[in-house]
Amino acid sequence: MGQIDSRDSLRVKKIDEVVITGQFTPQSLKKSVFNVRVITSKDIQNLSANNFTDVLNQYLNISLQPSGSSGRSTVSLFGLDGQYFKILVDNVPLINENGLGNNIDLSQINLNDIERIEIVEGSMGVTHGANTVTGVLNIITKKKLSGKFALRMGIQEETIGKEFQIFDKGRHIQNFKFSYNYKGKWYFDLGINRNDFKGFYDTKQGKFYRENDGTRGLRWLPKEQLNGTTTVVYHANNFDLNYKLEMFNELVRFYNSTVQSGYNDDFGYYRYANDKRYFVNRIFHNLNLSGRFFSKINYTGSFSYQKQERKLENFKFNLYDKNELNNDLFKDQSMEVYYSTGSLSNFFNTDKADLLLGYEIVSNKGFSLIQKENNVLEPIEKRINNYDFYVSSELSITDKFSLKPGLRFSIQSLFQDQYASSLALRHLFNKGVEMRLSYGTSYRTPNFTELYSKQIFDGHFFSGNEKLIPETSTSYEASLKRVQEFKKNTIFSNQLSTSFIDLKDKIDMVLSRFNPDTGNPEYQYINISKYSILNIAALTQLKNQKVSASFGASLVGISQKIDNQVFSSNKDYLYSFNCNASLSYSFSKPELNVSLYYKYNGRVQQLIEGATKYEVSTVDSSNWLDFTLQKKIFKDKVETSMGARNILNITNINQSGMEQSRGHARNSQLMLAYGRSFFVKIVYNLNF
Repeated sequence: MGQIDSRDSLRVKKIDEVVITGQFTPQSLKKSVFNVRVITSKDIQNLSANNFTDVLNQYLNISLQPSGSSGRSTVSLFGLDGQYFKILVDNVPLINENGLGNNIDLSQINLNDIERIEIVEGSMGVTHGANTVTGVLNIITKKKLSGKFALRMGIQEETIGKEFQIFDKGRHIQNFKFSYNYKGKWYFDLGINRNDFKGFYDTKQGKFYRENDGTRGLRWLPKEQLNGTTTVVYHANNFDLNYKLEMFNELVRFYNSTVQSGYNDDFGYYRYANDKRYFVNRIFHNLNLSGRFFSKINYTGSFSYQKQERKLENFKFNLYDKNELNNDLFKDQSMEVYYSTGSLSNFFNTDKADLLLGYEIVSNKGFSLIQKENNVLEPIEKRINNYDFYVSSELSITDKFSLKPGLRFSIQSLFQDQYASSLALRHLFNKGVEMRLSYGTSYRTPNFTELYSKQIFDGHFFSGNEKLIPETSTSYEASLKRVQEFKKNTIFSNQLSTSFIDLKDKIDMVLSRFNPDTGNPEYQYINISKYSILNIAALTQLKNQKVSASFGASLVGISQKIDNQVFSSNKDYLYSFNCNASLSYSFSKPELNVSLYYKYNGRVQQLIEGATKYEVSTVDSSNWLDFTLQKKIFKDKVETSMGARNILNITNINQSGMEQSRGHARNSQLMLAYGRSFFVKIVYNLNF
């Protein structure tokens, strides 16, 4: 894809930065046929990010989608939600309760274990399979240590808007990590991270408010997260073993804004609210083996077991005596996955050609409660398997020109078998000019909700559809990049790119018919639309040992043709403009690092279903500005950071045309942020 970003780091001392995503073996960024963006742990440190949301929030054409009802925060790229963008951890898709690798809650990803993040945009179906329509994001975790052992402890305190109390309001983060290196062959680490977000009140009155005026509860739901990880690495000649275990727990509290009255024989009349709690638990195992046999052929294999489930507890909360009544705890959603992927490469004794043979096996068992008529809940449990095989080759025609074709065949247990193909070219010109061209296809399989969900209540009918077919996509990209090196270790870079994605058989929840008996509208997931994205992007960067400056801009056009069998839309392109900029400066005396990040999210227009036709809805533009000040003290053993996030104080933004959508009124304001916040962070490092 042609999106590029002004946070890409130009390393003065690491020009040949190594990447692995989409590669046969780790190789330099310059030699990669694909456009790979890299976010290092240093970039994350400069942002003083408290979760993955803060990291991606500064990037072009990426928008975040927080939910006020569930507390989840997902990502949207080019107007397509997280179902089209796959998130990996060490090349293995990360699970959530409704899928594998897609629609991940970004706030559930631990930042402290990250070495770097690699992003490849565009349809990556050959190398990474299903649900890679807009690209892949690969989180590379830390697996090595320069010394013998290291101890790292950190604490971060942050306001939520103007709200902060040491125990009851704000955000409170504590983390700990111990790492050990034995003779360069064994590596072990153990880490714990706790993130306690107390929620955002705004104009709400909190948990104990008794009046039924719609102001009880919180605007952003409070959540507490605990993440534990351990890694074991063994390295020998021609053999590497990596094992990673992660355990994650989350508690989200929902306080109903509706206050009701009740009566009990023991204490008479009382007021209560129907509240709930969400409990999320995840376990992640991954074993990776890699090496070389016959002193020639490279092999790698990953074997992973993952499970994530969400439990829901409903209860009445008595607002007079503060007790809970009628507690009902049950499993709401879950996903259990057995996953394996592997490849063989380096078959030929030449640098001119390479061949890769790979496989991917996925076995998903999903569970969900669906709501049928009269509020009856019915459990649904299904297993979906796919067996994929792919082949790719990389041909270095000359030292400056290389191409990389690929094919994938996927045997599906539930859907028709799928195919993917790709072709990427790279040519290096004189004077530091790099050209890349790419073509790729991918597909998105319907998720558990789209296939099996049902919500039928009070004249409303929303249903899944077991007859859905996978969506298919084709993407094209062309880019030119020039990197110039000047005196005093100064690097100047310019890049211009354009890309196009064509998506067919897109799945949407639409009006399917009017019930002949009641006349009520019925909505169902159907393959009904075509979706096209045109993107033009430019990036300029300047970096030396003291200064890092960048500016990026993009123009994105989105065309969507929808026909729900009742009425249809036109396919005109709706355009939006986005830009971002950053400036970092390192002072010698005093030793300070100052960083400033700015992002402009332009006005976005999108189609929504009205009563008789598709209407154009407009989401207002927004501006985002972050500032961070960092200093190391006590011989660099203590890192201190302070700063402000969302300095321009954005909270909600308006969306027009939402008064009547899908037959009922919807909120015309979108949750975006909780206003200006300030933070202080202290990290202690002990290394031997």
